[in-house]
Amino acid sequence: MSVLDDFSLAIRNLAGFTGGLVNPALRLGVTGLSRSGKTVFITALVHALTAGGRLPLFSAMSEGRIRRASLAPQPDDAVPRFPYEDHLAALTGAERHWPESTRRISELRLVIEYESKAGWLGGVSTLAIDIVDYPGEWLLDLPLLGKSYAEWSRETLALARQHPRLLLAGDYLALVGGTEASGEADEARARALAERFTAFLRSCRDEKVSLSSLPPGRFLMPGDLEGSPALTFAPLDGLADVPDGRSLQAMMERRYDAYRNHVVRPFFRDHFARLDHQIVLIDALSALNAGPAAVADLEAALGDVLKAFRTGRNGLLARIFAPRIDRVLFAATKADHLHHTNHDRLEAIVRLLVDRAASRAEGAGAATDVVALAGVRATREVMAKEGRRMLPCIAGVPLAGEHVGGEVFDGVAEAAVFPGNLPDDPAAALAPGAKGLDLRFVRFRPPAAERHADGRLKPLPHIRLDRTLEFLLGERLR
Repeated sequence: MSVLDDFSLAIRNLAGFTGGLVNPALRLGVTGLSRSGKTVFITALVHALTAGGRLPLFSAMSEGRIRRASLAPQPDDAVPRFPYEDHLAALTGAERHWPESTRRISELRLVIEYESKAGWLGGVSTLAIDIVDYPGEWLLDLPLLGKSYAEWSRETLALARQHPRLLLAGDYLALVGGTEASGEADEARARALAERFTAFLRSCRDEKVSLSSLPPGRFLMPGDLEGSPALTFAPLDGLADVPDGRSLQAMMERRYDAYRNHVVRPFFRDHFARLDHQIVLIDALSALNAGPAAVADLEAALGDVLKAFRTGRNGLLARIFAPRIDRVLFAATKADHLHHTNHDRLEAIVRLLVDRAASRAEGAGAATDVVALAGVRATREVMAKEGRRMLPCIAGVPLAGEHVGGEVFDGVAEAAVFPGNLPDDPAAALAPGAKGLDLRFVRFRPPAAERHADGRLKPLPHIRLDRTLEFLLGERLR
C-alpha cells in the first residue's frame, strides 16, 4: 500500500471510530473458498437472528437479551445489497433449491437491539452488523500486492509443472513454451495466452482435483472487466530483468500492474481494510476426498488467507488509526454431509490445517477458531442395516440426477446414505502419502420449510450456527 493509501485509511478509520462511539457497528467479512456455501450461510445467519432461531450456544439469544433483530439500509450506497429475500425464497419456496452463489461484493446491515449486562453501561443497546460478502478468490488476490510480475510468473509456472496441475496445464504450457517473452508485443498472442491460462484455472476447480489457490481471482469471475487489458495477461518463461518496452513481457507486466492497482488495491482499501471480524468458509470435505494434493493446496491457500489479514488485537490507537481484524473463524461447511460422530474429526483436521498454515504466516495475533458448520441442515440422522451391521447414515432428498452406486435419484424421494468416516487421527488425513478418503457425497435439496400457524417461517435447521454467532458477535453483545 502507498503512503497516501495509508493516510486516507487512517483518516477514514478515525471518522469511523468516532461515529462508532455514538452508533456502534461491527463490519463482518464473510468469504469462502470455492463451493463453500457462502450465500446459504449469510441467508441462514440473518434468518436465525430475525426469526428468533434456536441458538442455545449464542449467549445473548439463550439468555433472552436480544429484543429484536431487523434489516436496515446499509451505509455504503455504492455497494450492491445482498439479496437476502430472494435467497430465502429460493431455500423455502415450493420448488426449494439452493440459491445461486454471488460473484461480486455485496452488503447487508442487520441491527440488533439487546439488553446489555456490562456494568454501568447496562440497559437497552443497539449494534449494527454490516455483513460484507465477497468472493474468496478476491481474498487470495491480496498477496499479489507484494509480488512483482516476475515473481508471480515464476511461482505460477512452477506450480503448473507439479502434480496435479501438470495434468491440466498442458495446453497452456505448450503455448508458453512456444512464446518468446522478449518478442514484440502482440495483442492476439496476449489474448490467446490469457484464454488458455483462464481455462487452466477453471479446470483446477473441478471436484476431482478441488484446488483452492487459483489467483488472479477475477479471471474466474471477471464481471464487467471481461475482455479488458487488466484481465488479458498471463505468466511467461524466460523473463528479462529489464524488458524492452515494446516486448510482450513489458505488455504483460503493465497489465499485471494494472490488475493490482485497479482491481486488487481498491478492494483492499475500500472494503477489506475496514473489516472487524471475519469468517472464512471452507469445503474441506471435497479437498479430503480429492486426495493429498488438494489438501496441500488448501493448506497453502489458508496460509495466504492468514497472511492477507492485518490481524492483531485492537487496542485504542489501533482501532482509531489502523484497525485490524481481531477475530477470524474458519468454518468447515457441509457438516450435514457427515454423521455427527464425525464432526469433531472434521474440526480436528481443519484445525491442524489452520495451525500448520499459521506457523508459516506472519503477523498472527487475531483470535482464531475452527467450527464444523451447516448454515442450513439438509439431512437428518438415521441408522440403516447392512447385512448384520447397523450403519450411522444421513437421510434427505437428493437432488435429481445424484447417484450412489447404480441408483439415480429423482429429486423427490428421500434416501439414506452412509457417507463414510474420517480418520480418528487428523495427521493421518493430511499425511503426504494419504489416499482420498472415499467419502460418499450426495447433494441434497434444502429441507422442506416449516411454518407457524400464522404462515411465518419457522427457523431453519442448522449445525453449530449458534457457536459461530457466539464467536463472531458474542463479545460485542455483552
